[in-house]
Parts: sequence; C-alpha cells; structure tokens
Amino acid sequence: MRGDALVAIAATIGNFLQGWDNATIAGAIVYIKNDLDLGTSVEGLVVAMSLIGATAITTCSGAISDWLGRRPMLIMSSMLYFVSGLVMLWSPNVYILCLARLLDGFGIGLAVTLVPVYISETAPSEIRGLLNTLPQFTGSGGMFLSYCMVFGMSLMDSPSWRLMLGVLSIPSLLYFAFTVFYLPESPRWLVSKGRMLEAKQVLQRLRGREDVSGEMALLVEGLGIGGETSIEEYIIGPADELDESQEPGADKDKIRLYGPEEGLSWVAKPVAGQSILSIASRPGSMVNQSIPLMDPLVTLFGSVHEKLPETGSTRSMLFPNFGSMFSTAEPHARNEQWDEESLQREGEDYASDAAGGDSDDNLHSPLISRQTTSLEKDMIPPASHISSLSTRRHSTLVQDGTESVGGTGIGGGWQLAWKWSEREGEDGKKEGGFKRIYLHEEGIPGSRRGSLVSLPGNDMPAEGEFIQAAALVSQPALYSKELMDQHPVGPAMVHPAETVSEGPVWTALLDPGVKRALLVGIGIQILQQFSGINGVLYYTPQILEEAGVEVLLSNLGLGSDSASFLTSAFTTLLMLPCIGVAMKLMDISGRRRLLLTTIPVLIVSLIILVFSELVDLGTVVNAAISTACVIVYFCCFVMGYGPIPNILCSEIFPTRVRGLCIAICALVYWIGDIIVTYTLPVMLSSIGLAGIFGIYAVVCLISWVFVFLKVPETKGMPLEVITEFFAVGARQAGATKNE
Repeated sequence: MRGDALVAIAATIGNFLQGWDNATIAGAIVYIKNDLDLGTSVEGLVVAMSLIGATAITTCSGAISDWLGRRPMLIMSSMLYFVSGLVMLWSPNVYILCLARLLDGFGIGLAVTLVPVYISETAPSEIRGLLNTLPQFTGSGGMFLSYCMVFGMSLMDSPSWRLMLGVLSIPSLLYFAFTVFYLPESPRWLVSKGRMLEAKQVLQRLRGREDVSGEMALLVEGLGIGGETSIEEYIIGPADELDESQEPGADKDKIRLYGPEEGLSWVAKPVAGQSILSIASRPGSMVNQSIPLMDPLVTLFGSVHEKLPETGSTRSMLFPNFGSMFSTAEPHARNEQWDEESLQREGEDYASDAAGGDSDDNLHSPLISRQTTSLEKDMIPPASHISSLSTRRHSTLVQDGTESVGGTGIGGGWQLAWKWSEREGEDGKKEGGFKRIYLHEEGIPGSRRGSLVSLPGNDMPAEGEFIQAAALVSQPALYSKELMDQHPVGPAMVHPAETVSEGPVWTALLDPGVKRALLVGIGIQILQQFSGINGVLYYTPQILEEAGVEVLLSNLGLGSDSASFLTSAFTTLLMLPCIGVAMKLMDISGRRRLLLTTIPVLIVSLIILVFSELVDLGTVVNAAISTACVIVYFCCFVMGYGPIPNILCSEIFPTRVRGLCIAICALVYWIGDIIVTYTLPVMLSSIGLAGIFGIYAVVCLISWVFVFLKVPETKGMPLEVITEFFAVGARQAGATKNE
C-alpha cells in the first residue's frame, strides 16, 4: 500500500475514537444516571459536554494549525483523548466527569476539524476523495465496536460505566504513537513556512518516488491568493513540428513554456478559445443562460470533468513523450536549495550552504533560479546536455512503464508550466515577467502540418504530434517585480519564507474566491446538520422499539438495555459496506453526483416516515416501514451527505488560509449540531415526530437545490487548481452581476 494511504489510515484513528466515544456515552449514560442519581438536565449536560468542548476548541484550532502545523494539533488531540479516558475511569463525581467529557470534546474537535485537512494536503488528487472518506468509515467502525463492547458489558451482573468510558485510553495510545512516530507534517504547511527540503522529503516518502519536482513547484504556487487569472488556449508540441505547421511570419505568436524540472520546455502557439472550458469561462455563457441561478463555478468545474475518460481515470496524458523535447535554455550553473535553514543571502540571490551535501537537482526550478528570457531563448545547449536531459526524462517520467509521474504532472490530468511574457514599455525598452500556467488537455485534436490528427481518449500521441490544451494563466505566487532591475538576465523568485508572512491572514478572507468558497463550505455544513441526521439518530431506538425488535430480542433472554445496544450495533454495521461503496465512487462518480443521487433518497425516506406516522396501517406494517426507512436513510446518508461536506471544505480553500477557513466551517457545523439537538424536544412537543421529519424533508430538498446550483465537482483536481477556479468563477459572477 502506498505511503499516502497508510498515513491517511493512521490519521483517521482520531475519527475512530470519536465514533467510539459517541457510542460509549450513549450506552454508559444509562448506568451513569442511576449510579450518580442524575436529573434530566444534568444527564443532558454530561452527554453534551463533549459537544461544547468540540465547539470551543474549533474556534481557535484552524488559526493555531496554520501557525504550529497540522501534526502538532493531531498529537494534542491524541493526548486529550488519553487524558480524558483516564479521568473518566477515575471520575468520583459528576463534576469530574463533566471535566473529563470537556477534555474529550477538545480531542474530538481537533480530530474532526483537522484530519480532513491533513488528508487533503497529503493525498494525491486522484485518490483524495477515497482517502478522505476514511474518517466516515473509521468513525462508524468505532461506533460498531464500541456498541459491541457495551453490549458485552451490559450482560454482566453490575456493568461499570467508568470502565466503559475509560477503555478510550487504550486505542488513544495507539493514536498517540502514530502521530508522534509515523505521521509526517503536511508538505503544504512545510512549504508555506519555507521549509522546502523537509517538504520534498515528505513528498518523496508519500509518493514513493524521487522525482516530485512538479508537485513541489505546485505547492509553492499554491501560496498565492487572488490575482488575475485568465483562461487561454494553446497548441503545444515540439518546436520543430510546430514551426512547420505555422504560416510564415507567425514566429511572434510562439511562446516557450518552462516546466518545473530544470531544462524542460516546449513551444506553444495561442489559439482562439473554442473549448468547453473557454466557453464556460465567459460571462453570460450559453450554459449559464439556460439555468439563470447556477453559479458559474459549477459550469467551470463541470467543463473540465466533461473531458475526462468515462472510467473515472484522471491520469495525465498530456505530453507523454518528453524524451523528444529538449530545452533551449542553458541550465543554471549554481547549486541552490529552497530549505531556508541552508540558504544564505548573497546580494539578492540564494546560495547553498553546501556543507550538508544533500544537494537537490529537482529543486533547481525556475521558481527561485534565474531562467531564460528573450535574450537567451535562441541558445542551443551542448549535445551532451541534450543527451543527458533525454536520458533523465525517460528515467523519471515513466515508472514501471505504466504511469506518467514526471516533474510537470501535478495530478488530475493537469500540468504545471511557466511562460515568459514580454512587452514594450513606455520608454521603448522591452520588459516582462513569468506567468504561471496550469495546463489541461482538451478533447479537441491538434493540427499537424496542416492536417488533423485524431487523439483517442486513452491513446498516447505519437512522437512529433502536438495537442490542444486549456490553460489557467496567472501571476506566480512568489514573483517579485522589484528584483527585475537587479537581474536583467531573467526574473528572480522570492523564497516562500519572505512572502507568506506579509499582511494579516484575515485580509485573505476578503478575496472574492475565498469568500465564494466560504459560501459553499458554510452553506453545505448548515444544510447537512438540518437535514435530519441527529433527529433520526435520536429517535432510532423509539422507531425500532415500535417495530418490536427489542421485544423480540428480550424474548430471547436479553434485557431491554442489552437489546437496545445490540440493535444499535447492527444498524451501525449496515453502514460500513455503504461507506465502502462511497469510497469507491468518490473519485469516479465524484462528490457532486453522489450528493445529487443520494439526497433524493433521503427525501423519499423522510416522506415515508411522515406517512407512517400519520397513517395507521397496523402496528406491524407501520413499524416495518419505519425501520426500513431508517436503515435506508442511514445508509444513503453515510454514502454522500455524511462525508462529502468535510471533504469539500478541506479542498476548496487556499493553503495560506485553509486551517482558518476549515475552522469557520467546522464551527458552523458544531453550532448547527447544538441547535438541532436541543430544539428536538421542543419541536417534538409542538409539531410531533411527523412534523419534525417533514421539516427535515424540506431541508433535504433545499440541500439538493443548493448542491445543484452552487456546489462544483472537485474530484481528481489538484487543490491549487481548485482555488484558481474559485477565483475565476468569483470574478465571472461579479462581471455577470454588473451586466
């Protein structure tokens, strides 16, 4: 199993402990209230203290994780789980028990908030959805095992609630060991702090390969927030092939694209945008006019996924034959590293400490090294350099002959490159700078020597062919115009450590793309909480009791409490295979399609529950219908609406503010949880169970409309590309609104 999958499994032990605790307190409270002689209000407080603790810690967890890192916060979560378990095992009175439950809530809040962020920042884009569904699976697995434990202990003559709650400390020790000794820090967080060499080593371990230059460059570019992003179209290929197909005098249209791997470049020719992506990016496009209220973001993201293979594979087929292309740039002669601990300033350049001996060829990228300009782009490297480049590309870009893993590939069919743009200034002198380009292969065949070449979906183009690609073009994150005069040979890139700390992080929340992402994240979290999951969970025992399940089990010699625990365990067990199906589909069908498919099932099951409450079809029939609807509701919820809001929230925010934004969404989640939980008894007494289920059905209908109009599909896309699309979509929506 790959390193990134093992790391994700280890991180989700925190969610396993959350599920374990939720089920344990549900069983233990039966014995706690009798042993400590608790009133109804105090009983509710004991159960709710973990919810209060989770809500409180969430208010600051995001900002602290952006400051200290994801890993220290997960370590803190495991320690809180362990300490709270010991205190609950000891609890001499209700006051100490409430304190322990508060500490337990702190651990739950950190795990629920930061595990999805951690997985998203470490997982490759192709399986990010699968790995981020693991928290739902492990949480439900923890509930199932806990119910089994509580059921077994309930068969004892005098069950100990302290022992039930204290067992939490045992698996929390395993969680602590994994977070301390196995989990690495998030490479995106390391890059944001300028610790580039550490980030590269973590990526190599996670991906299981040496060449991670493309992803490293991607993480650096992800530090930028905002900026003007344009969508352009290019015909890209080897210089000699493209030259032959151009008309005389078209040299001025040629653009050289540079990859993150040193010495890697191609030649591109701009073309009029005719792709789905280009059309969808225009304000007032035909697609948006057909559905007036649909967010342009949905159309933009959808235009990308329409061109992916039906099998769900997002492996890049862009430029598979790099060996035939060589750079016309002389490689930079200096040994430079990005790791801030080994960098020393020499004027405006960064030089290697050279004492460590851990030189890194893949970090000699155009991000901080001088690159070619128009003065150099006609230079031809020595033949030996061409040969070495060709050999290197063949060895690094193809692994086991099956998958393209080269420096330019950043996942999901996207490639990273830069271009040098040049224009004539007011004083007549030429000036310019680098532009960042995210490339995505189009479904439109490129032309070769005036003819059309068919490029089937999964076939690699033959050597010499070239293709048409859509491009997201914007300013590099770490480009400094002030250094241009001091480096006339080429642009200078600023080290991440100097730029990420500029300006308060709260100002980034005002960026149109970030505000748009917050709207999606907050909206889907609120609607998820009000869609009925807590109400259905709360009344599951009552519904099953009406079905006669507990009576049947009691006739087999089980007490009512034991029968209740066993039925809860069985219900939880049914969820696990459904979550397994969701894990398989999350990166194939996608998040949006799963939501649009499963939410209608939730609506129908809730409507039938209302019907069974209002119409008397006989005790047995009503109970059977209600039980079936509850099971269907649970199974469909954990396939879509359960895990996907957290997955989306961990994907749609820029690196610099991801922790802060995810904390805002999580805070909304916990507040919604509190509101729903504590309004249930009031609603029950006023409108009854049928009214409650009816309201939940209406909220689910609103949720489906919200997802259809506002929630884009993010499967298989690099996180940095997702945030670029949010920036483009926000500006397009603003332009459409002004029109």
